Amino acid sequence: MMSWQLFALGSAFFAGLTAIFGKIGVEGLNSNVATLIRTLVILAMTAGIVTFREEWMWPRTAGFRPIAFLVLSGLATGCSWLLYYRALQLAPASLVAPIDKLSVAFAIVLAVLFLGEAVTIKLVAGGLFILVGVLILAWP
Repeated sequence: MMSWQLFALGSAFFAGLTAIFGKIGVEGLNSNVATLIRTLVILAMTAGIVTFREEWMWPRTAGFRPIAFLVLSGLATGCSWLLYYRALQLAPASLVAPIDKLSVAFAIVLAVLFLGEAVTIKLVAGGLFILVGVLILAWP
């Protein structure tokens, strides 16, 4: 397995833990406050990593465009987390998590439309399998 695949697999594993820990964490707590706590923990963790690795230097080549898109990505992440935690308050994690994984199908479509990534049979089939899996798992 390649390096990027190991990172992606690790990301998927921790995303799975996120659903379980998040479901337990929002019990008796406002979902927006739960999202704030999660965000503060992530901020502290990433600041610690950047400090430990001595990476606080601002890149000289960083222009406006990458920063603007990172801000947009952060806003999208914030919206996703707020909605995810609210959904976890209202429904079982085993139903919420599969629907959340539709993000993969959305990312495929958006990557093709906005990044010009190639459409392949493998990509279409994989996206359709994800869609069918979500429909089987999360809808009555």
